[in-house]
Amino acid sequence: MNEERQARERHNTIAFWLNDEEKRMVDARIEVSGMSKGEFYRAAVLGQEITMVGGRYKSDRLARVLETLNAKMEAYDEGTAKQIQAILQELLLQIKR
Repeated sequence: MNEERQARERHNTIAFWLNDEEKRMVDARIEVSGMSKGEFYRAAVLGQEITMVGGRYKSDRLARVLETLNAKMEAYDEGTAKQIQAILQELLLQIKR
């Protein structure tokens, strides 16, 4: 594994801290983007456009995520529910593109 790591093009690590709420929001966005965490973070940090990926597998995955978010919204406090709602609205905008 060490040889693989040395042969990689990307060998620098960037780390940062998130609170629980920020982590949930980022994880939700990564889930629906269809990107790996690394791809998502690189695109976000470099200011690249992050779009939702289509296809049968991705749309089924997105449907499951949306159903889960919808079911969990009732358990969250008002602030968290508003953040989830904002993510859902962002997803709807992506789907309509």
